[in-house]
Amino acid sequence: MASRAAAAEIEPLTSGASNRIIPLLRAALRALQRSLLFVYTLLLSLILPLHPRHRQTRRVSPWTLRKLEEEDTLRRRALADSLDMVFGDWDANLCRWDTYMFFGVKRNALFCRSWFPVSGQTKGILLIMHGLNEHGGRYANFAKQLTSCDFGVYTMDWIGHGGSDGLHGYVPSLDHVVADTTAFLEKIKSENPGVPCFLFGHSTGGAVVLKAASHPHVKDMLEGIILTSPALRVKPAHPVVGMVAPLFSLIAPRFQFKGANKRGIPVIRDPVALRAKYADPLVYTGPIRVRTGHEILRISSYLMRNLKSIRVPFFVLHGTADRVTDPMASQDLYNEAPSEFKDIKLYDGFLHDLLFEPEREDIGRDIIDWMEKKLRMDPRKVSFQ
Repeated sequence: MASRAAAAEIEPLTSGASNRIIPLLRAALRALQRSLLFVYTLLLSLILPLHPRHRQTRRVSPWTLRKLEEEDTLRRRALADSLDMVFGDWDANLCRWDTYMFFGVKRNALFCRSWFPVSGQTKGILLIMHGLNEHGGRYANFAKQLTSCDFGVYTMDWIGHGGSDGLHGYVPSLDHVVADTTAFLEKIKSENPGVPCFLFGHSTGGAVVLKAASHPHVKDMLEGIILTSPALRVKPAHPVVGMVAPLFSLIAPRFQFKGANKRGIPVIRDPVALRAKYADPLVYTGPIRVRTGHEILRISSYLMRNLKSIRVPFFVLHGTADRVTDPMASQDLYNEAPSEFKDIKLYDGFLHDLLFEPEREDIGRDIIDWMEKKLRMDPRKVSFQ
């Protein structure tokens, strides 16, 4: 603000010639930047086929690559299906759970889970959309907490994640994930008529949820959305990455770009939970794939341009020490969105994966309290089935 004010004070002192020349110089500089970007991208497209790793991949036939991808998907799916989603006999007596496949808008098989109270007392349903590189099974503890408060829970692994179809860690389009989320929500609503539904998203999953809920027909199906550490105002590790991403994602969409990774950034303060995350074979730990990274930048930019169109009730939670996504972007969402029912909670010193922090039970309780508060606003929507 101060620099702009200073510029405003200085500008009238410049000559008319300067006022004409400076914009020309700026335009020339922008043209030069665009030219350099084109040349840089062209060089990448020429050099990439010469890269030893790329040459090795090119010697493998497309049929072989497809078969390897299918084998890896089946391995991950079997592993996802083998996970125990309750913890001991006590949980099994209070919660029933299931796994099944849902076919998305592109007919991809998506691995899904559900948890419901054994008592049949269901006051509401929460659909959980996990974050980038993880999977829905990681939220089993949160599901346990929710079912103990009479909420049903669903999760859906995105394409390329967990037990779902696709190359591990590769997301060809987050718009497809948005569409899959919408279709799965419609299925949940049809199978649970009259039960209020909420939508939860973490990190990039939060961006997916926010974009889905910005559509009026999705908003009308929901009581509200909950966002933890949403991926808003995401910036690449280096400005060059952002410049070349659109074209490079078309040339080599599956390429693993190590330069885009934010290495060494802590996401959980609990060392046990942190080790468990990166030891989980269903969590993708490789370098981000070019198309996936571009899709995150694209959806993040779209949402920041359209904050004033968000009218769905929401609760956004963020740790102030988060270095993966920007807590101030969550504050901007709260300040600018015209939703009539909205809340924000910033946790001082907390990191990115809020539901795996040492205070995870308290954070889960905050989410449950918000949903119950929303339901109390319209007692007719409290349903026990």
